[in-house]
Amino acid sequence: MRVARHGRTGMIAAASGTALVLALTACSATETPTETGGVTTVTFAASTFGDPGRGPLLLELVDEFNASQDEVRVAAAAVPYPTFGQTILTQMGSGLGPDLIRFDMPEFASASEAGLIAPLDDLIDVDGYDLLEQPDQFMVHDGVRHGIIFEASNYGMFYNTDLIPEPPTTYEEFFQTAVELTGGDTYGLAFRQTEAEEAGVWQDIFNYVYGFGGAWSDGEELTINSPENLEGLEAYQELYDANVIPKGADAATFRRMFAEGKVGMELNNGGYVSATKGQGPDLNFSVAPIPFPERVQGAILAPIVINEASPAKEAAATFIEWVLEEENQVKLQEILGASSVATVTERSAESLEETPFLPVFDELTDSSLPHVVLGFESRTPDIRKVVVQNVIAALQGEQTMQEALDKAQEEAVELVG
Repeated sequence: MRVARHGRTGMIAAASGTALVLALTACSATETPTETGGVTTVTFAASTFGDPGRGPLLLELVDEFNASQDEVRVAAAAVPYPTFGQTILTQMGSGLGPDLIRFDMPEFASASEAGLIAPLDDLIDVDGYDLLEQPDQFMVHDGVRHGIIFEASNYGMFYNTDLIPEPPTTYEEFFQTAVELTGGDTYGLAFRQTEAEEAGVWQDIFNYVYGFGGAWSDGEELTINSPENLEGLEAYQELYDANVIPKGADAATFRRMFAEGKVGMELNNGGYVSATKGQGPDLNFSVAPIPFPERVQGAILAPIVINEASPAKEAAATFIEWVLEEENQVKLQEILGASSVATVTERSAESLEETPFLPVFDELTDSSLPHVVLGFESRTPDIRKVVVQNVIAALQGEQTMQEALDKAQEEAVELVG
């Protein structure tokens, strides 16, 4: 394993001390020179650099790396989440794009399948790290390591403890609680339910499908219209039809409403603990496992990868190795809040005192799955579109949920050949 060189580089971003945030169009791995004055600059693109809560802290971590190096510097590029995957994949497909990318799983799978990600086996020796086994297995594609976990964020049930002293432990209690809390400008629950938030709807319904014992595939064949999937998505529709959610509200709106005490519950991932605290500093909330029949839920797995087109792969690997150092893994986890990182870490007494429910998220790691269709990972974006379109049509009364899933099954099978 290479050892990162220490000492202050002469190319740290700006006098303000924050990492330089580039426009994406300026961060092509092949358009601009990567060496100036003996320092190799690599660009790291991530949607989370623009996160108002965690973004500034992630930029400080990049600054800390830059301050430790003589020969490598990282420049951060913030790209909005809704356009991130399509923008980056388009650039990579043209032999361009940033050197380092923080992907979500569907885009990671697509890029891996297309040969756009550099194999890491010869760049990073992972044998010396105590990697989290469950999420790490998804970093290997066809026997080749293509990614390292940057963030693993399990889904749980966020609830307002002023409105809900004891969290529901069954779906029936969950439904009844949502109904009882709804009134005036307060709603018992919130989730995404518009086609404009396709990726987010997919993340939300994932919990209903897997939480009711379903799955999108058996690993070899699609099972979109299975009885278990239907049961889970009929529960999702039952809540929609009960008018316990702010219909039409996007995620940004209903998350603000939760922070303001106007939504009682939402199913969300650990990455939003910090944002919730930031938006609602006086909000009393906690997190419990999602109270569905099966203890299986979604997880945001965000790998960090190296662009196959990058002319500075070793320099990019130096940053990943630095992040994997034990001290820096702890720092990254503290920035990410309730998320996990690539390796096994121990929560500090201070963080547990400040956020007592952190162990809830940690204990869900072994039962969490990424938002991909197993066996069809690279085709997940296509399958996702078909499923979400049909499910939303069912919500809007254009077809039954059974008809929606039957149609989605037929269309998806045709898509994947």
